[in-house]
Amino acid sequence: MKIVLVAALLASAACTPVEMRGETPAAAPVAAPTESACNADSLGDLVGKRASDARADVMQTRSGARTLRWIAPNTATTKDFRVDRLNVYVDAKGRIERFTCA
Repeated sequence: MKIVLVAALLASAACTPVEMRGETPAAAPVAAPTESACNADSLGDLVGKRASDARADVMQTRSGARTLRWIAPNTATTKDFRVDRLNVYVDAKGRIERFTCA
């Protein structure tokens, strides 16, 4: 019984947070947008149009995005931010609703 108690005490001590003293490490630098950054502002005329592969090529070229992601209703997406990705939101009928860069 004593051995189990001592083992539990040592295990819980290992989980105790360690206080760091001294200088705080510098934050990682934020990458500046590059020339491949997405710009969805130029795509407003495509809202309401039917989504297609041909339009995907046009959207990617005009926005400057490296990648394009279709997002339909109830589609699960990741929350990672990518400055070079164009998100194209479509409705249940396949019509373009809006654009975001992320």
